[in-house]
Amino acid sequence: MSDPAPAPVPTPDKKKKDPKTAQTNEEKLKNMAAKAEIGPHMPALVAYIDSLSIRNEEQLLAATKFLNEQKYSATFDRAAFERVCGVGISYTDEQINTAIQEAFAAHRDEIMERRYNYPVGLLFKEVSDKLAWVDRKKVNALLMPAVAALLGPRTEADNAKPEKPKKPAASPAPAATATETAAATPAASAAATPAAEEESGVCALYGPPGLPEDVFPAPLVNDQNPPEIYARHLAARPANIVCRFPPEPNGFLHIGHAKACFLDFGMAQQKGGLCYFRLDDTNPKGETQEYIDSIAGSIAWLGHHPWKVTYTSDYFDKLHELAVVLIKKGLAYVDHSTKEEISAQRENKICSRYRDRPVEENLKLFEDMRKGKFGNGECVLRMKMDMNSPNPCMRDLIAYRVIHSPHPRTGDKWCIYPSYDFSHCIVDSLENVTHSMCTLEFEIRRDSYFWLLEVLGLYKPIVWEMSRLNVTHAVISKRKVIFLVQHGMVAGWSDPRLATLEALRRRGYTPEILHNFIRRVGITRNENLIKYELLEHCARQWLDTNARRAMAVLDPIKVTITNVPEDYCEMREVPDFPKNPERGSHRVPFTRQLYIDRSDWRDADEKSFFGLAPGKETGLKNAFNFTCTEAIRDGDRVVEIRGTIDPANTHKCKGHLTWVSATQNVPAECRLYDHLFMHEDPNEVEDWLGDMNPNSLQVCPRAFVDVSVRDSKPEERFQFERLGYFCTDRDSTPARMVFNRTTGLKEAKEKATPAPAPAPAKKH
Repeated sequence: MSDPAPAPVPTPDKKKKDPKTAQTNEEKLKNMAAKAEIGPHMPALVAYIDSLSIRNEEQLLAATKFLNEQKYSATFDRAAFERVCGVGISYTDEQINTAIQEAFAAHRDEIMERRYNYPVGLLFKEVSDKLAWVDRKKVNALLMPAVAALLGPRTEADNAKPEKPKKPAASPAPAATATETAAATPAASAAATPAAEEESGVCALYGPPGLPEDVFPAPLVNDQNPPEIYARHLAARPANIVCRFPPEPNGFLHIGHAKACFLDFGMAQQKGGLCYFRLDDTNPKGETQEYIDSIAGSIAWLGHHPWKVTYTSDYFDKLHELAVVLIKKGLAYVDHSTKEEISAQRENKICSRYRDRPVEENLKLFEDMRKGKFGNGECVLRMKMDMNSPNPCMRDLIAYRVIHSPHPRTGDKWCIYPSYDFSHCIVDSLENVTHSMCTLEFEIRRDSYFWLLEVLGLYKPIVWEMSRLNVTHAVISKRKVIFLVQHGMVAGWSDPRLATLEALRRRGYTPEILHNFIRRVGITRNENLIKYELLEHCARQWLDTNARRAMAVLDPIKVTITNVPEDYCEMREVPDFPKNPERGSHRVPFTRQLYIDRSDWRDADEKSFFGLAPGKETGLKNAFNFTCTEAIRDGDRVVEIRGTIDPANTHKCKGHLTWVSATQNVPAECRLYDHLFMHEDPNEVEDWLGDMNPNSLQVCPRAFVDVSVRDSKPEERFQFERLGYFCTDRDSTPARMVFNRTTGLKEAKEKATPAPAPAPAKKH
């Protein structure tokens, strides 16, 4: 393959606009760059963007990372910078297609055998890795047509879902302790949901109809502190039950956090206690104000009310003081080992050569770390724990790292930041938390949690682990979601195909739906993967009672009524909730020309078809019977249906079609969403990117909705009759509304009806 061609410089009038923000790509990159901490190098970075030398977010991320390391220097090595950022590298479509064909040749036998079930993400990665700094969106745009050209049309076998890989048989779980049994037992009753809840449509925050009011296990007795320490805790704690919800502000909250919030805030409320909302902001490189604002907004949207909002950074001075205490006790040391060396030491139970440094030397070196005399990664402060422990979380964990990056709240005051393992338990203790509740992956950290509080003479809360909430066909790992967002594979953190709370909210889910879903899953120590269909089931249950009806047409075909005048218009009264007419109604215009959905027309009638066909009489919902007398065609395509109405509705028709006036309507774009990933658990798939569903979003750009939704606000929810539940999207404008489908009206035939309480996959 030839060398990369020089990057073309388009003329200003050809700059691409971002359709969502009406910004040029350069303006978007500049706005992103403005948030970077790169000291005096911002003008140089802007110049690279203006000259189109830096053209995409991937280059910008590499640039800001490079310049962040140089921000304390007046200049930087431009040649090294340009190598790191891929400046001057560009590829033609021909070069990309050549690389694609080479990837096909390397894997041809397996591709031809597996056809469309071959993980395309592997090919995407191979081509992207081979062409350094290639535009990944361009690769994706060229790869899919190339695959289609190679394999030809999809067959029925291609459309079959690949079988889920079988897990090896699990070894028997150890017997639960008395404490674990006490924590898990009440959840069994919380998981069973009687029929009363199915029909209620009402969703109280923590005590739903049909369930015991007390859906949380009884708080455990704390008997692990010496009397004098526990006495100080009793005197200081603000309530008998004190919980906390402590997310890291390095991404948006996801559906698993909704369960954590439900547990933390819910137990505090039911037991007459209090709950902190604490932002665990100990890594300034990955934390932004956008994430902080989003997390706070999601908690408020869910309906939770923190007693206090705190930050781990509120305790930076105290944490530093306690780190010095730990050094003086001979229980912490400054280590100059590399990240790889520390990992190998902990894995192989080998002590660092710096472990036995004298206390005075460690104190001086730690002070030098604080004063900024060491660069990023040059050294860390490690806790001197037990390198021979069978628990890897007891093998000299890191307490402090050098990070030369301003903090969103403390600015440049610190260049050393505490680790989660050091700060989390200490702040729990300082805030007199009674119940420190986490998910099961943190269970291995119990030993280190209590060890640190013990050696510092601090109060020890109860630590209580519960299973996290995972749903099928989704990834909730922040690392993976960030990858999808940064590489343009989804439309940001709020893309309705994701499982973030912002995404679910935008898709039309409500706090009541999520809380009902969480109650049905139950609060247990059972690891599980809950079917997404159960969430949709909970959505239908709530929306059926709370979403007003309207009529919409996704793929319109014109209908002309020939036995009424040209200017005919009759306002028809339509109930907002047909099952409860007393809840109100709205009026829609019935005019000479209407739109119905193309799926409601057949060239030849069938016994099981309730729509229109030549010569057939069918009802128009909330209006009159209509008889087709003529179908106007453009080639093979029907473009207009002509016929007459029966004002008396003389005959009883078996079909009643939804419709919208062709002259008085709301033009709309309707977005229909499906699972983002094809396998139930994409984390188990060899190539999770290749498992992405190419049909996860279907856009209907020429839809029409009746005039009753014209003034709807973002997040207002409707049932578009016969089509599903929809939510007004924030992208709506006065000229064109946008609606996102939350879910269909009923379960798809190929999907099993969800059970009230999914069976756990594994018991701990």
